[in-house]
Amino acid sequence: VQLVESGGGLVRAGGSLRLSCVVSGFNFDDEGTIAWFRQAPGKEREGLACIVPYDRDTYYRRSVLGRFTISSDNAKKTVYLQMSDLKPEDTAVYYCGAALDYCSVYDIAGAKYWGRGSQVTVSS
Repeated sequence: VQLVESGGGLVRAGGSLRLSCVVSGFNFDDEGTIAWFRQAPGKEREGLACIVPYDRDTYYRRSVLGRFTISSDNAKKTVYLQMSDLKPEDTAVYYCGAALDYCSVYDIAGAKYWGRGSQVTVSS
């Protein structure tokens, strides 16, 4: 399984970005899960949002609910993270992960496969 993120960059506070994760070697037609995580300098990696591409169920970390939206284009085997109203504290490396241990309202964690990450920097 390979995951390749893109779409990161520098944006001003209040702006928007859309991250993309192209996935290969992963079956979008079963109940596997894909998620977006981020890791800021000096902090632990945290799960932000996850999706079950099969039925498009989605779950979000409370701190990004309403600002971030995860979606999938199963034909393109791509998962997106639309981010709006970005804040300086959203600055981090954003990772795509697949085959999670936990994808629910309680936790988003334990990806078996990882991409290399995409830097998002939000200036004030």
